[in-house]
Amino acid sequence: MLSIKRKKNGDKAIASGFRIRANTIYKPNQKEDFKISRGKFQEFVNDPRYFYMDRVLGIKRPSMPGWSLNSLTDQLLKKEFDECREKQVPHRLMKKNGLNHLVPYKHEMMDKWRDSLHHGLQYKYKDTNIILTGGVDDIWQDTRDQSLVVVDYKSQASKTPTSAEEYFSSPYHDSYKTQLDFYNYLMQETGMKVSKQGYFLIVNAAQKDGFHGCLNFDEVIIPYTCNTDWIPEKVDEMLEVLNSSEMPMESSSSENSAYENAVASLLHNDKISELKERIEEYEEDAVAHI
Repeated sequence: MLSIKRKKNGDKAIASGFRIRANTIYKPNQKEDFKISRGKFQEFVNDPRYFYMDRVLGIKRPSMPGWSLNSLTDQLLKKEFDECREKQVPHRLMKKNGLNHLVPYKHEMMDKWRDSLHHGLQYKYKDTNIILTGGVDDIWQDTRDQSLVVVDYKSQASKTPTSAEEYFSSPYHDSYKTQLDFYNYLMQETGMKVSKQGYFLIVNAAQKDGFHGCLNFDEVIIPYTCNTDWIPEKVDEMLEVLNSSEMPMESSSSENSAYENAVASLLHNDKISELKERIEEYEEDAVAHI
């Protein structure tokens, strides 16, 4: 997808390719505090090289459009659960799934914990200058032992999952598990009594024989047992990368690296003219077939 930088009024703006805000760029071995979001931690897990290019070298990736439909379902779900949160009663989906012992957690910081852009959960990692942050979708409370349960909302339009095994069979859902592990870890380290049991609340657009001006969603709760044992070691690896003067090796599976290498090959080997010739030949051929 081609990303165009635009001003607030929609006019095109100059795209520099580099970050402007100093607090988003890490200087190796700096002493000042530096925030790493759950999303940036996920980027490190996926590809340390591109994480380094972004956080240390300040090379800004092309932006992505907002997922407005997903954001709307999240917003509406939060409204529903907030009504139950105020009354401290189980939500209708909790009752439907035999989770009557759970209620939405009521706390004065709840709105800030859900605000990933400005606050979220925050934990200063060990004795370092790294502050790990993440905005949760929701936290529920087990009324049997008062432990807290991390929950993430997911919107999709595919086959409705019927079990955890089916849902997590997709390799693309590995990042979802990392997400809940990370939130669970932040909650633990900030002193909360946290259950290992977490949940994904999935709203899945059902297939119909026509749109007819509405979408119907199946609602499914998928349990997930959080595992935080691996996170400290991975954060330590991330710190080594941040404080290194060398960029990590590229991954052979990274399409970003493949694209970067293809462009570099053309530029560094003076093949621009050859590329132009190919384009001209293609255009001539296309015209001939009109």
